Parts: sequence; structure tokens; C-alpha cells
Amino acid sequence: MKHRWLTFQRLLLSLAAPCLIGTVFAAEASQPNIVLILADDLGWSDIGCYGGEIPTPNLDRLAAEGLRFTQFYNNSVCGPSRASLLTGLYSQRIGHSGTHWNQATDYTRCVTFAELLKGKGYHTMMVGKWQDPDLPFRRGFNRYFGPITGGIISYYEEVAHNPYYLNDQRVNLPEDFYLTEALTNHALDFLREIASHPPGKRAPFLLYFAHIAPHWPLHARETDIAPHRARYRARGWDDWREARREKQRALGLLPSSWPLSPRLPGLPIWVEAPAPNWQAERMAIYAAQVASIDRSTGRILAAIDEMGERENTLVLFLSDNGAAHDGGMVPVNAMFGFAPGADINLTWRPNGRPVRPGSGPDNLPGPADTFFSYGPAWAMVSNTPFRDMKLTGYEGGIRTPLIVRWPAGIAHPGIFVDDVGHVIDLLPTFLDLADGRYPSEFDGRFPLHPDGRSLAPVFRGAGRPAPEFLAWRVPFHRVLRLGDWKIVGAGDAGPWELFDLAADGTETTNLAADHPDRVAQLAARWREWDASTHVRH
Repeated sequence: MKHRWLTFQRLLLSLAAPCLIGTVFAAEASQPNIVLILADDLGWSDIGCYGGEIPTPNLDRLAAEGLRFTQFYNNSVCGPSRASLLTGLYSQRIGHSGTHWNQATDYTRCVTFAELLKGKGYHTMMVGKWQDPDLPFRRGFNRYFGPITGGIISYYEEVAHNPYYLNDQRVNLPEDFYLTEALTNHALDFLREIASHPPGKRAPFLLYFAHIAPHWPLHARETDIAPHRARYRARGWDDWREARREKQRALGLLPSSWPLSPRLPGLPIWVEAPAPNWQAERMAIYAAQVASIDRSTGRILAAIDEMGERENTLVLFLSDNGAAHDGGMVPVNAMFGFAPGADINLTWRPNGRPVRPGSGPDNLPGPADTFFSYGPAWAMVSNTPFRDMKLTGYEGGIRTPLIVRWPAGIAHPGIFVDDVGHVIDLLPTFLDLADGRYPSEFDGRFPLHPDGRSLAPVFRGAGRPAPEFLAWRVPFHRVLRLGDWKIVGAGDAGPWELFDLAADGTETTNLAADHPDRVAQLAARWREWDASTHVRH
């Protein structure tokens, strides 16, 4: 595929002087600053550099100046993904079944990357989504701003079970609050604290920016929606899905032999969709939410440049799971059990503002008194070319874009990386680059050793061996990947499907009947993994 490492070049880099490479980069990039940006429910193809039509110039520039991973994985649902990302462990080891988003992490069995880097002298900051009753301020972050999310989300105000904190103090939100902008403003405040110290006397910093965008509901200001409206009224979800696939082929992101994944049952073709202008409006608002992430990223990158820290700052961007259709075609009153047609004075809004029921041509989403999502057809576009979406074990649920930029530490920027990775690899990577060792004891706890492995060799151009295997238990499936082979089983006991991801990355052809012995081998490996990791309460 286009823009890949040449085999000979990689061989030279890996054999000629690995010690020299490590020495050079360690000298030039000692204890890099780290900025980790996590989107919420973003599909694999939603940003321009992964094939999307939504303008994302800042993320596209980040990719051009860094690396784009093509086979990086999450846990298909927000809570387990974030638990693994923070700790380097399969979420099942630390209290997350993998099938629920709001389970608490068992901190007696783990340590967060913030705790480890704080111990190495980093100033640690976080903004955004936190899904644990134990505040970030108590888990290694010097500074924090964001909602402790345990319920419904609004981009315009606080809702019940989602209190906002600044460090360890509850705070009230201003009248002109908009979530993505507020998170960005606080992130910039934290960076200004670092910038107030002269170069040479600054601690290295870690910023973990956990966006809530573009997670439902569809909330955006009219000025942000307007630039996207005509695009989706002119072309519907079938055209845009094909257009994204063609752009991905042109970029070299995927082989031309891969077909589009199968359409989900029951989805109408665009020309038969009811109320097409309303359908287009939903995607225009979603696009505005994606664009807000890009705009936020641009502001963060500009601040890093102004600090003079660009060269030695590692910036990573990824998503916690595949795109989600939550809410789909059903009205909000049906979602929450209210009588059809009734105004909803939901108790989760502290100001008692009623939410207009449902959504449709006469009730467009976007304002604060609406609550809706963009539905499964647009979610399939977001996950182009992959199969299915959030909560599933197909690639559309578990594969994430990953962009990495680090001018002082990446040997060959501007390329695609085919190395297989997972969010469990981030903690080992950060600790490796901070020149730290994983502790056998930490603050009276005896944490389990990470399941992930450092990505630093990939950054340096040497590559790394493929993982022995990767395994999942997600809401709808059991999953294991070994090499290019992958099995997916429905629920706890459904029959296994088998896919060859090298030839069929969009999972269109089930090969289980042709390779029963291979299925049995992979299934046995999954059962061993499940028995060793799944914490049953």
C-alpha cells in the first residue's frame, strides 16, 4: 500500500543501529510533553485525513506532520476504553466487564498514567469526561475541569448526575456555556500556567483532553451548523459512504479490493428516506460537533507553539469507540419511557427546562431544549468502510483512528503505520518515554503489570513485533484477533464467525465453515483470556 515503510528501509533501521537510534532520540526528546486528545463516539472516517468530507484542517495537518495508524483498537464502549487507556490493562482486570460504560475502576489493582508521570516530575492536567466516582484530582491529575458523567449529557448546561468540577470543587456554569469551548478554554488556562515558567525551569506536562463531542445529543450553535448544511442536502448517506471509501483508497488507507461493509438491515436508501432535509440537518449538526473538535485542537496546537514546546511535545488523537447511533429514529420520549407527544420536564435539567419530544421536520435538533442523535445510517457513514458501530466487536465498533505527532521523536513523519496497537499500549508508551519503570508497589497498592506494550519503537521507525493476540468482551460480542485472523461471537454463546482481516478488513465473508480447526484454536485462546481477565463480582 501507498506511503508504507519500504521493507528494506525498515530492516536497516531495525538492524543497523538500534542503540544509536535510541540514544539520539533520548538525547533530543528527553521526557517529552504529552497531549492526549480523545474524541467520544467519533467514527473512523469522520476526519479528513481518514477519508471524511468534514473540514478538519488542524487534524489533517497533525497527521501530515506525524503518523497515522491504520490498525489501532479501543474497547467499543466509552467506560472500558477509558479504563484501559488510563491504566494499560484490559478493563476486565480492573472492575469493568467490558459490556457497561459506567462501572467503577478498581484502583487497588492498577495505577493511572497520570499518577506515574506525576511521580516522574510531570505537571498533569485533565479536562473533559471522567466516568468514575473517584475524582481525577485524586488519581494523579494536578488540575482538572469537566463533568463527572453519570447520566444524560447537554452541551449547554449541567444536568443531574453530571456535576462539573474544577479540581475537587463543584462549580456553576456561565450562561453562555458551550461544552467543547469551555473544555478548550480550561485546557488553555492550564497550559498558560506552564508557560508562566521560563523555558528550562518548566516541568514537563501531561494534558489529557477527553472530549465529549461528537457524542449525542445533537447540540450546536446555528453559526456552526450553517457551513455544513448544503453539503448533506446535496448528497445523502449512500453517496457520502461511497465517497469516503473512494477517498480512503486514494489516500492509501485501505486496499482497493476491500468492498464496503454490508448495510445494516432495515436502513432505507437515501432516495427513500423520509424527510431528507431533516435527515441532512442531523448530519450537519454532527459535522459541526466534529469541526468543533478540530477547532479546539488547532487552539491547543497554537498554544504549544507559542510556548516554544512544539518540537518536544507528543500529541496523540484518537476515539474511544466507533460511531454510535444512540437514539436513532426513536423520539426522546420513547427512549426514556414518556407518553407519546408529552412535553418532557426532565428532572435531570436543574433549571427545569422542558425538552421538546422527539425530533422531525418541525422539530430540528441543535438547541438546548432538544435531545436526539443522527441515527444508524449516518453512523455507518462515520465508520466507513468498516462493519457496524459502537457496542459491537466488528471493526466499526473497535477500530479507532490514531494520529501521533512528535517532531523531536518521530523518525519519518507523514506515513501510515500498519502496526497493530490498542489503547492498552498508551500507558507503557508514556512511561517508556518518561524514562520510568512500572512499579510493583505504588502508594500502598500492588498494581497488575500492564497488558500493553510501548509504541516508542514504532515512533522511532524500528517497528515492533505484532501482539501475541488481542481480545475483547464487548456489549454484543466476544472477539479475538491473532495475526490477521479474527473471530467474532454473538453474546455469550453465539456461533463464532471467522474473518481474514488482511484480505477482508470490512468483514464481508465469514470463513468459519472453511476453517473449523482455526476457529477452535482461536476460541480456546479467547476462553483462556476470558478466564484470566474477567473479574466476576
